[in-house]
Amino acid sequence: MKMPAIALAVAVGLIAPGVAAAGEFQTVRDQDTFLSVVTNRDLKRFGITLNVTPAGAIEGRAFGRPVTGAWRWQDGYFCRDLYFGDRDLGPNCQLVLVNDDTVRFVADQGAGEYADLRLE
Repeated sequence: MKMPAIALAVAVGLIAPGVAAAGEFQTVRDQDTFLSVVTNRDLKRFGITLNVTPAGAIEGRAFGRPVTGAWRWQDGYFCRDLYFGDRDLGPNCQLVLVNDDTVRFVADQGAGEYADLRLE
């Protein structure tokens, strides 16, 4: 069954390839570095606002619907289970890259599509 476009965007990490600020993306290799980047900051793109908490929760809204989930750091990847409203989007481990105030999540351990979210 084909997933609706909005649900697919949320499932992969809110995919919408974008242009990051000038400079090079740096790979985030560990949980402490990841938390130093995202703690107490919102991740935003279009109609999407997410918060990734140090306690392992994902909370926010996308296109008027709640986004909830859990995350853990595993073998160098941000691994998350995600819900978009009532829809279970399942697990995915993602490569995380940072460039200034842009965080790039690359699905499927860096082999899939990516989403750039702005830190605020």
